[in-house]
Amino acid sequence: MSGGALSGVKIVEFAGIGPAPFCCMLLADMGADVVRIDRREESGLGIKTDVRFEFLNRNKRSIALDLKSPADRKLTQALIGQADAVIEGFRPGVMERLGLGPEECWKTNPRLVFGRMTGWGQEGPLAQAAGHDLNYIALVGALNCVGPSDRPPPPPLNLIGDFGGGALYLAMGVLAGLLEARQSGKGQVVDAAMVDGVASLMTIFHGFRHAGLWSLQRDANVVDGGAPYYRVYETADGKYVSLAAIERKFFAEFLDKVDLKHLFDAQNDKKRWPELHATFGKLFRGRTRAEWVTLLEGSDSCFAPVLDLEEAQTHPHNALRRTYVEQDGLSQPAPAPRFSRTPSGLHRKPPAPGQDEREILKDWAIELSTP
Repeated sequence: MSGGALSGVKIVEFAGIGPAPFCCMLLADMGADVVRIDRREESGLGIKTDVRFEFLNRNKRSIALDLKSPADRKLTQALIGQADAVIEGFRPGVMERLGLGPEECWKTNPRLVFGRMTGWGQEGPLAQAAGHDLNYIALVGALNCVGPSDRPPPPPLNLIGDFGGGALYLAMGVLAGLLEARQSGKGQVVDAAMVDGVASLMTIFHGFRHAGLWSLQRDANVVDGGAPYYRVYETADGKYVSLAAIERKFFAEFLDKVDLKHLFDAQNDKKRWPELHATFGKLFRGRTRAEWVTLLEGSDSCFAPVLDLEEAQTHPHNALRRTYVEQDGLSQPAPAPRFSRTPSGLHRKPPAPGQDEREILKDWAIELSTP
């Protein structure tokens, strides 16, 4: 395995979709030895796709097992017995019914950190209900803060629930659990519920609300598109640019660049926001996106063009930092964050289910029992 920051850490991942695989990808990018237990009877949980494109499985190894088979459950228990952490994303109770719950695993591996990824959490009235990102962010108020006030809130991809409030909180919790286990010799459950994580992401806005600085109405606040200086504008060629000149000095810089210095005192006068919206809208529609990049990019106006996924990969800043890298001719985001001494990297392409069984069993010193 690689010499990344998590080199030597062994993680067993139970195959799933979305946040748990992304969490394990982050850990694998950092050098952890992630063994993914795929289902023996099907590839990708029924989602038929070329494994080359399953970027969330990069840097992992795969073994395919039938968890309903006593022999395969025994093999799974052997893998868990040597792991530092387990990560699973089933509904509450599934692992226990398989005989693979935390209490059972701790009998042979008391230091095991047991990471559990769900939408609603391990308990509560909704714990057994199906759901997806959009439902979780709706329940904790995040969705209601997004989008214009005269239309339904738009789905903000599945970045907030699955990956922000889910995968990142699970990764943080598992790493904290691993550190604590080194001191105590005892593992614990990390209950990473997306409703909890997203609620946590909203902490600052609850503070704003108590301070009288946040309206429950969408599109009426500083960072939800309500402020004319924190907004996306259309350009003459039908493309878009972003303006985020919140601080007074940055707003002044922007106004100076566009010869509108007389509007400086109107920045935080909400009665004048409609006027500024109209003025800035007309202003940005007067030039192409490329012309605005020439005028504003790199200044303290807090400006950036709105790029699509392909354009983002060729922007000079991203190109210089190698924000995107290639593996087997396929461009994808590079591992993040960056380490000065133990860099992360792309060491393995996404595996086909079960392709690494012999290698895994050899490296983890596990012998298959014979009938």
